[in-house]
Amino acid sequence: MSEQHPYRATIVPVSNETPRPLWSVMIPTYNCANYLRETLASVLAQDPGADVMQIEVIDDCSTKDDPKAVVEELGRGRVTFYRQPANIGYIRNFETCLQRSRGKLIHLLHGDDCIRDGFYRKMQRAFEQNLNIGAAFCRHIFMDQNSHWQFLSPLEQPKSDILSNWLEQIAMQQRIQTPSIVVRRNVYEQLGGFDRRFSCWCEDWEMWIRIAAHYPVWYEVEPLALYRKSSTSLTGESLRTGKNIQDFRKASEMVREYLPKQRANQITQKALNCYAFFALDCATELAAKGDTYGAINQMKEALMCKLSFKLILLILKLSIKLIYRNSLDKIRNFNLNYIS
Repeated sequence: MSEQHPYRATIVPVSNETPRPLWSVMIPTYNCANYLRETLASVLAQDPGADVMQIEVIDDCSTKDDPKAVVEELGRGRVTFYRQPANIGYIRNFETCLQRSRGKLIHLLHGDDCIRDGFYRKMQRAFEQNLNIGAAFCRHIFMDQNSHWQFLSPLEQPKSDILSNWLEQIAMQQRIQTPSIVVRRNVYEQLGGFDRRFSCWCEDWEMWIRIAAHYPVWYEVEPLALYRKSSTSLTGESLRTGKNIQDFRKASEMVREYLPKQRANQITQKALNCYAFFALDCATELAAKGDTYGAINQMKEALMCKLSFKLILLILKLSIKLIYRNSLDKIRNFNLNYIS
């Protein structure tokens, strides 16, 4: 079991008297019951039975919908449901998922994400054939609010196998979405839960880096997980304020202790450079939607990550476009008011 940490939950081992299935599919939810049917259906279609798989929905006291009704409708007694007595935030809800899990392998599956046929079979095979790995993840598919596929995550290597030099790769950029990864429960017991110092992003990235620093990680080339991008999600709100990039900067500093000392500065600088341009991409996207406030915040955060001539030039170009568009909007509104 891990040592006490001020910002991470200690994940207590399962007692010897408790039945241990191989799998724990733990599904955290909060105001996403409209997607939960699709999530549960994707799991139940691969259900090997209660002796092999625990399936439980852990709701963070939803206020806009009724996930319990969805669980009762689709689960029909097969899926258990736990509701937090009060809203505790998504990271502590993740902690509850880990603490309530009984299986040897834990799959945290957000209540609006899905998995494809073969996910559990192929992930199980990876752990059975590689007893030393701490986690295994697959390529994932990004989908929109209507469950339409958008694009694939980059291919990490041509064949399914243990990843080489993975710690440096994952430390430079977040490359895993939570529904695509499975972690041994004893790894969480050893390393602790997700870090509570993050406000909206990066608790998962920090965890995957922490695992990579201590264990080999397996990669499955087939895209077997579906990650939903939603403009109304916590992710969307954090874009407007720039908190997403603030969390990336915080994570980049926090994970230095996991990195080889002789490479830590170089890896950190590459990560900050990556997220500087990611922030610029976010700013461009927000500007295209007419969200000047969000675009400005993302540009500020980009400069906080890295100062370079190329970045400054691109930000100046985007700023000029914003000023020009806002000026046109003011003229248009003035003319409309004048005519009326």
